[in-house]
Amino acid sequence: MPDTFVETTRTSWLSRIAQSLLGVIFGILFVFGSIVLLFWNEGRAVQTARSLAEGGKVVIDAAPEVVDSANDGKLIHVSGNAAATAPLRDPDFDIATVALRLVRVAEMYQWQENKREETRKNLGGSEETVTTYTYNKVWSKDEIRSGDFRHPEDHNNPPKRYGGMGEMAKDATLGAFRLDIAVLTLLPANAPVRVDAKAADKVKTHAANAQVVGGQIYIGADPDHPAIGDYRISFATAPNGPISVIGRQAGSAFAFYQTKAGDRLLMAVPGTQSAADMFKEAEEENRILTWVIRVAGIFAAWLGVFLVLRPLVVVADVVPVIGNILGAGAGLVALVFAIAVGSAVIAIAWLWYRPLVSLAVLAVGAVAGIGLHRLAARRGAARTPAPAPAA
Repeated sequence: MPDTFVETTRTSWLSRIAQSLLGVIFGILFVFGSIVLLFWNEGRAVQTARSLAEGGKVVIDAAPEVVDSANDGKLIHVSGNAAATAPLRDPDFDIATVALRLVRVAEMYQWQENKREETRKNLGGSEETVTTYTYNKVWSKDEIRSGDFRHPEDHNNPPKRYGGMGEMAKDATLGAFRLDIAVLTLLPANAPVRVDAKAADKVKTHAANAQVVGGQIYIGADPDHPAIGDYRISFATAPNGPISVIGRQAGSAFAFYQTKAGDRLLMAVPGTQSAADMFKEAEEENRILTWVIRVAGIFAAWLGVFLVLRPLVVVADVVPVIGNILGAGAGLVALVFAIAVGSAVIAIAWLWYRPLVSLAVLAVGAVAGIGLHRLAARRGAARTPAPAPAA
């Protein structure tokens, strides 16, 4: 069978009108959903910013060598060498290493479906859609369900036998402090673990065609010519070494610190970082997330308004040129509306969550506006020539 299929479908003008009317319902839901999302996001951003500011004011630097009972219940910052001694072991492949975390990434060679659509409008309002399905072979750690393909014939993926795996050290310490799962989960496992060629014999107990290639386990006949159903399995760790942690001291462990602003703080990063730098990085992440959600909310509003206006565009598509012009206009109107509504919602949210800041900004804006108006009036008066004296 070929790996590329092309299908052409035709939708009548009346069917398109019916579909667009149904889309109006979803459009209204999108608009209301975007308003809720934008309002919630501003509250979330303010709460997180206040929590981080609160944490930055009360955090205490603590030495890793001794657990000071006087700091129990307080927010502390500790930097030092984290270490675990008991090996972490993969239960399936018997790969063992000493680290804070061990993860397994299992990729299978599979078929992947790619779909591309091109739409053409016809005189009279009908529409033709040319859909091209392309099937490629890819390595993927996720199982791709070939049963959902448009053309599954000769593109069948076998069930995935091996998945990902994660192990946490149970004896990890940071000086005199214990590191539990809540802290270890925050540390990235990105240090590759090369599988020794000597492990090939152990690997073969799982599959006769298993081998070690390039520090990874390969299950298949020929690594240079992979076949559907082959595996490549790699391992990585969060290694022993310097880390920095901010959290509530709970005995000799770290726990979440509940701020008065509402957030629960617990941070862990590799390397030695000051508390100020860790809070600064968290604040930057909060700002980025806030803008990402803002853009997503405005896009949802644009899509919603466009769906509401779409029936008019579809009706005009009886003459494609007129429909295209009206469609471009509808997209522009939707964009203006989305930006206006999004800005208004964000402004109202600021007034709700930050009334003092909002009133201060409005006051500054009003003063600036009055000042500019007076300056313009003075310049206008200066340019007006004095009346000529009477003869």
